[in-house]
Amino acid sequence: MEAMATNRRQFMTGSLAAAGVAAAPRVARAVGANGKIRMGFIGVGNRGTQLMHLFMAHPDVEVVALCDVYEPFLSRDYGKVAQRYKDELGERIPKLGETFARPPRRYKDYRQLLEDKAVDAVCIATPDHWHALQTIDAIKAGKDVYVEKPLTNTVVEGRKMVQAQQASRQVVAVGLNRRGNPAYLRLAEELRGGKLGKLCVASAARVSNLFPDGIGKQAPAAPPKDFDWDLWLGPRALRPYRYNIAPYKFRWFGDFSSQMGNWGVHYMDVIRWMMGETAPCAVTAAGGRYYLDHDGDIPDTMSVTFEFASGRIANFNIYEACGGPLFPYGEIEIRGTKGVVYADERGYTVLPSKPGQFQTWKRLVEPEEFKVREKELADGSSSVSTGGLIRDFLDCVVSRKTPRCTLEEGHRSTCFAHLANIAVRMRQRLEWDAKAERFTNCDKANELLQYEYRAPWRLG
Repeated sequence: MEAMATNRRQFMTGSLAAAGVAAAPRVARAVGANGKIRMGFIGVGNRGTQLMHLFMAHPDVEVVALCDVYEPFLSRDYGKVAQRYKDELGERIPKLGETFARPPRRYKDYRQLLEDKAVDAVCIATPDHWHALQTIDAIKAGKDVYVEKPLTNTVVEGRKMVQAQQASRQVVAVGLNRRGNPAYLRLAEELRGGKLGKLCVASAARVSNLFPDGIGKQAPAAPPKDFDWDLWLGPRALRPYRYNIAPYKFRWFGDFSSQMGNWGVHYMDVIRWMMGETAPCAVTAAGGRYYLDHDGDIPDTMSVTFEFASGRIANFNIYEACGGPLFPYGEIEIRGTKGVVYADERGYTVLPSKPGQFQTWKRLVEPEEFKVREKELADGSSSVSTGGLIRDFLDCVVSRKTPRCTLEEGHRSTCFAHLANIAVRMRQRLEWDAKAERFTNCDKANELLQYEYRAPWRLG
């Protein structure tokens, strides 16, 4: 045991340690010797397993390497998963036990996987606070990358990731899955063509009534013996393990993520894309942890307004202590001078506006309904969306073309979550310089654009 610990310390402080993977940038080999794209998967718990299965559905993919800090996820042995995880998380614990064409190599430390020359590309589906380091290190190691949303934990991380990719020739795609959805792809074209006239206001919300107990209250405890809590924390400050943080519920703790990041990024990405906006010029937010009696420390009720230089407005709300539908259809609402559209991953509905006071015009747009074909939805709307992005990424690995959702696009959309979370803490309207990526009217808010990493980790 002491020898293992010594070896690990030596590795942690070796050539790959705090400075990141030092391999020279290169163009990843498009395919392996067998004509397949050889994929490594970093993080193979709940979402990582879902993504791995979607990748495996493509015949030009071979899974050659896996990485996880929890040994049963790594060995794919459901029988070894802690019973407490199964009892408390249910379906969030994947069933594991997949059949691979050849046994993949397995690593607990992602940096060892990145040294594996048999890996052409990686899929990163670790907790959010890991995405920046692992993506930058993968780029430096010459791997193409598919990284799950939300892209980052801070604004600064996102810009560093973009800069790393720009200095390389690697293909990097972000898993904002609605970018691969046929309904949203069609709607984007229609709105650009003036379908709704001048776009004015967009709205969306995350509604999930967790009242009264939320994720519950649990005392600090020792993690399962085969769960590396120190490596799971990575750059974040050392804190006691809790069963309601890892492996799944970390997104209710601000150190690791937020529901604005978990769900808000999806919706704000769609709104930004549909409206043709890059970044807000100001943000205002209200809310807090008011109703849920649990260990989570993020707002359970939140209302955010983003202002754009164009005059447009986007609203996003988080309702985790109440329920009920927000719209008559869909997950987002976009209003224009001619009408309104309600959309989600299954399709969209356009409704014409009625003339207001002093107006004599009749309807300016015809009603329209578009539905994604049922056979495409056989495995669920999220699968068809993510599947489209994965296919696009794999094609780009071969062609070296730009993927549908680039790091720049992913970063810009993820910034909406960060700005909202900062605004709710500052309790004031914050003005945002999107070029400098700084607030212009609040120095304290700028202090929240990045945090100090725990040694030996540092942002490359």
